[in-house]
Amino acid sequence: MALSSFRCKFRETSVDLLTDVLIDLNNRNKDQLNSVSTCNHNLRDKRVTEYILLITEELRLDPLVGYHAVELLQRFMVKHLTDLLTSHTPQDAAADRPTRHEDAIFDEIKEKFPIIVFSCVQLASKLSLHSHIITNSTAVHFLHSVGLSVSKQTLFESEMMILKGLEFRLNSPNPLTYVESLLEVLGHNEPCVPVERLHDLCCHVLQFVSLERADVYDSLLKTTTQCVSPSREQREKFATVTEDCMLLGVVVIAVATFIFSVTKWEQVKHKWLWKS
Repeated sequence: MALSSFRCKFRETSVDLLTDVLIDLNNRNKDQLNSVSTCNHNLRDKRVTEYILLITEELRLDPLVGYHAVELLQRFMVKHLTDLLTSHTPQDAAADRPTRHEDAIFDEIKEKFPIIVFSCVQLASKLSLHSHIITNSTAVHFLHSVGLSVSKQTLFESEMMILKGLEFRLNSPNPLTYVESLLEVLGHNEPCVPVERLHDLCCHVLQFVSLERADVYDSLLKTTTQCVSPSREQREKFATVTEDCMLLGVVVIAVATFIFSVTKWEQVKHKWLWKS
């Protein structure tokens, strides 16, 4: 999966503005962690994330749009499923088995899910300053090309459902924003660091972590708890780690820096060996 960079200019943000951005990102990250849901992890399925990133690439959108869409989808589905599963009254539960009610809800979601996913990408594209907006005509054409016959009215209704479900709050933090903001700080504090090169590596590292999220965090959980089979309570407490965008941003940059340093060392070592 190719990664194209839309924003490669660093060290152009003033210190005051960068400070404000970091404070805002830190506050939003804390708010996110304070309201984290234990089912967030289950909604970040590898196939869904890959599907969103592939849509982003196919439509030549800023990679930031894809990561933003993943966050919008996760937030909306948590809210939407919670509302649907708790909407039936005790009388409804007594009249019918709860499992039938849940099955009906999931069958309905399953039918609408591909459109919901695409609508999250379309909404994210409208919030990006560095990417073109997905028009309804483009959306209908693209969905038709992948075997989904959808009208513009259906797309509009899907977007409105998501907007209302999220109470029109779409400016949610996403890991790529944190990575790029922290790289800007690194570029200011350490002018000799090649942040432009690191940015490219960071995009690949972040993509890998996002696609292999379950295995990466499961391995981290087992390492920190020193337990092969962590309990449900341990997993629930660990949810704040899996949703910490600031932590993820720092780790992604650290891994990219390590890869870059090792690569440079291997190049130097190869030249020395070749000369000798």
